[in-house]
Amino acid sequence: MPHWVRFRHGDSIGFGTLADDTITVHHGDMFDSPQANGARLPRSNVTLLAPTTPSKVIALWNNFHALAAKLGVAEPREPLYLLKAPSSVTGPDAAVGRPPSYDGKIVYEGELAIVIGRSCSNVSVADADAHIFGYTCVNDITAADIISRDATFAQWARAKGFDGFCPFGPAIATDVDPAALVVRTVLDGAERQNYPIADMIFSAAELVSRISGDMTLHPGDIICCGTSLGVGAMKAEVSTVTVAIDGIGELTNTLRQ
Repeated sequence: MPHWVRFRHGDSIGFGTLADDTITVHHGDMFDSPQANGARLPRSNVTLLAPTTPSKVIALWNNFHALAAKLGVAEPREPLYLLKAPSSVTGPDAAVGRPPSYDGKIVYEGELAIVIGRSCSNVSVADADAHIFGYTCVNDITAADIISRDATFAQWARAKGFDGFCPFGPAIATDVDPAALVVRTVLDGAERQNYPIADMIFSAAELVSRISGDMTLHPGDIICCGTSLGVGAMKAEVSTVTVAIDGIGELTNTLRQ
């Protein structure tokens, strides 16, 4: 199946398909009839970047039956979401630094992300798949103590919007059934999350349909589908977190305290 990546090679940035540790370089637009240009690069000779440069990152809360049950909260009637700053985006293998202004708990949230491939507004559930380019891994990093720091205002956007707090990648898989996927998150070698996407309250198509009714979604935008059981803090001076989804790949980043 095609796995699309963006990369830096020397002083240039490119994109292409990754297979067997070799990138087939393309030109044009990843989302609009890209063409292979004949060049091939070993994966080891490039630095992988976040696979898109989204105009917006949408992040779901309370989108899994199991997590809602554990938290003892009602399942939502409509998607509950926030926007993460585009400047929070970073790529595979990037080191994420602790924000200088924050000394509290930082948590990982391994998730599946939807990558939009065609602009859409008010798209139906039946037509939503035609606007999805593919799926990738994301770690929705959160400065947890900030959310409820002020009793008058829940600071979700700030808590999740720091620079580097949205690593995603390493690739976009364009031929997978999201309902068949399982998300695993490994913290410093120990598995902390292992949950099925089939447990989502709102499916990928429903998310695209409902959110596109609120705002136009553009190619390269990502929707982080929300997380499930097993969220926890990164406590070591340097923590390594891997979000792994079979059929897509493994996203690994370090957090430096």
